[in-house]
Amino acid sequence: QVQLVESGGGLVQAGGSLRLSCAASGFTFSISRMDWYRQAPGKARELVAGISSAGLTNYADSVKGRFTISRDNAKNTVYLQMNSLNPEDTAVYYCHTIRSTNDYWGQGTQVTVSS
Repeated sequence: QVQLVESGGGLVQAGGSLRLSCAASGFTFSISRMDWYRQAPGKARELVAGISSAGLTNYADSVKGRFTISRDNAKNTVYLQMNSLNPEDTAVYYCHTIRSTNDYWGQGTQVTVSS
């Protein structure tokens, strides 16, 4: 079955960096689009970044120039490098993919940015 396991969250000061990882299993990772979403308290879940099987990327305007999504198909892992973090980036970050029209989510990893 599809499994997505995030790691790398934590507490960081404003201006700092974190790298999130999402280890995937149960499907053919190399041909799958992968996304990172986030959900802050009291807010809707929003798309942060996505990467196609071909390596094409897209970002939310709020993170452009600060976050970088990448993938390692040999490790079945997608990453989110987050730089210049600010308190507005505080949220639970989720890994996501779609297989056969079904949405799959990881359990999420908390990112907290202190001012």
